[in-house]
Amino acid sequence: MADETGTNPTLDSVDTDLAADDADAEEILAMKTRLEEIEKEAAALREMREAQEREAKAIAAVAAPTDPDAMETEDDRQAADERSIYVGNVDYSASPEEIQAHFQACGTINRVTILCDKFTGHPKGFAYVEFADPAFVETAMSLNESLFKGRLIKVTPKRTNIPGFGRGRGRGGFRGSYRGGGRGGGFGYQPYRARGR
Repeated sequence: MADETGTNPTLDSVDTDLAADDADAEEILAMKTRLEEIEKEAAALREMREAQEREAKAIAAVAAPTDPDAMETEDDRQAADERSIYVGNVDYSASPEEIQAHFQACGTINRVTILCDKFTGHPKGFAYVEFADPAFVETAMSLNESLFKGRLIKVTPKRTNIPGFGRGRGRGGFRGSYRGGGRGGGFGYQPYRARGR
């Protein structure tokens, strides 16, 4: 009988267990409620981010065509190169406005670019002039060997560089092949052999 009384719970212990279960249930319910609130906030944030991304894409799509420097495709670059000329032997003190004034009689000019050294910022002595129409390039060719700020300038159509073409192996480096050489005048490696053996 002692075993029976030890295994039977008392009324006080049952009430304590029920109170603890009620407290756990309330805590779980509060956690579930908070989790639902967090999920709703996360969904709202995702919707806001997607709306901002759509808005940014729409702005970029509208702004891109109006930007004259933005060249979207390789075809656009090639078309710009066909409308452009290379001007060599340009005076270092020349400004884009002066070059534009020199070529203004050839046709409408979209852009004048004077290339500068990236370290010093000084002009390199050549420029590119982009016209509105490819027909103006032929007119500009007539100004080859003309005098600009006391120098004879060289005018040629701008060429399009093909990436990786004509680079070779770069500067310097090993250019010849190893022929062996040395005493035997031999071909390749020959180990030392003592005389008379």
